[in-house]
Amino acid sequence: MSPALHAICDNFDLDRRVEGRFNYLGRMSERPRYYVNDISRDVLTLDPRAIQVANARFRPQPPSLAREGFALIAHKSAVADFRNTEEIVRVHRAETRRLLLELTNADEVVLSAPVVRRVAESWNGSGQITTSGKLYNSRPSYFVHIDVDGSAAAALTKRWQPKGHRGSVRRSAHYNCWRVVSPPPQDMPLAVCDSRSVSAADLVEADAMMDVPGKPESSYGSLLIRYSPHHRWSYFPDMSRDELLVFKTHDSDPAQPSQVPHCAFNDPTCPPAVAPRTSIETRAIAYWFGD
Repeated sequence: MSPALHAICDNFDLDRRVEGRFNYLGRMSERPRYYVNDISRDVLTLDPRAIQVANARFRPQPPSLAREGFALIAHKSAVADFRNTEEIVRVHRAETRRLLLELTNADEVVLSAPVVRRVAESWNGSGQITTSGKLYNSRPSYFVHIDVDGSAAAALTKRWQPKGHRGSVRRSAHYNCWRVVSPPPQDMPLAVCDSRSVSAADLVEADAMMDVPGKPESSYGSLLIRYSPHHRWSYFPDMSRDELLVFKTHDSDPAQPSQVPHCAFNDPTCPPAVAPRTSIETRAIAYWFGD
């Protein structure tokens, strides 16, 4: 184990932890494929693991986008009612873009996908993805993944590249911005993995199938994760709607943190009979231009 990874492990062991059940990818002879709506069509072999998840709120040095690839940001939204789809689309998208411009010092930030609302009560497959104008309603993902692979990230970067900037794209980075809108405590928080603890050998390319009712079926490349004892998982319990978990899913600069695996899990410390966790997420691409 490298000295850098030793340091990660030492810091991790100082944190308070809970044990969660995570579905990694098992051995497969064919390319994995999963559907955002009809999970009965998934072509996946899962490898369930009991994983220690650190409470990142107790870390002496909070996780950062520049180090682990994720950070919890204090951010009070101007959205008055997160049940109002039109307000989420109109207000939250714009304020998320402005925040990422400040956080990254990028030249431009573009939102690259519809806002997604996820409700934990549909975890067992009872809920199906629906559309509300420019917003998707869906269930939490039940396996460890990274939203896009390198090819999909490059294609999206080109597709959403802003016009009118001088020079070529010097760097691009993909972000996921995740906000809980149900009150704490949350029964199913989101866990994120320190990007420094993930190796290329852990990553497996997969097809994410967009089988949204009423729309043509499409797909894009994503990444699933094989288990490694080196992975270092964290979560932020009791999130409020005035906090935003921001994490990287791709960065064109190899010197920067990139590709943060993530997964929802059942928090064993959450008391029974709480309201199912509801969250919204927004995906964005940051651009830096130069010759």
